[in-house]
Amino acid sequence: MIVVSNTTPLIGLASIGQFDLIQQIFGEIYIPKAVYDEAVVAGREKGGAKSEVSGSVWIKTIDVKDRIAVEVLLDELDLGEAEAIVLARELEADWVLMDEKKGRRKLAQLEIRKIGTIGILLKAKEMGFIETIRKDLDQLREKGFSISQFVVDAVLVQAKET
Repeated sequence: MIVVSNTTPLIGLASIGQFDLIQQIFGEIYIPKAVYDEAVVAGREKGGAKSEVSGSVWIKTIDVKDRIAVEVLLDELDLGEAEAIVLARELEADWVLMDEKKGRRKLAQLEIRKIGTIGILLKAKEMGFIETIRKDLDQLREKGFSISQFVVDAVLVQAKET
């Protein structure tokens, strides 16, 4: 299975101490250079992903080849999202880890499967890696992740935690 990640799921899961769920569910993942730079080099992303991303041998950083495709996507996406989508196409990825709405819409147009931070938590619960997701959802919201009460309620129903 080939999985490419954008920055936000890495940051989100690191910020609540659940970073290792990515490896448990997907094994090795790929990130484009821009995502590495956002999470590690520039450090503009908060949440503790810097040490996790730089120290994880199961995360492979790859340079995107099609710079023209990245430039085209920059009209509507940030650099990390654009590179993640182009890398996913180049690697013929099975999944892309992404939370941002515009990026998810573009992945849907390209018919590339996507899963976000909350979806990863749901999958982890289904697979038995975690017992509950309520605490994790609360922590994500405390860390500044924008998750509506409607989404929280729907996810808790899906997770059978109501």
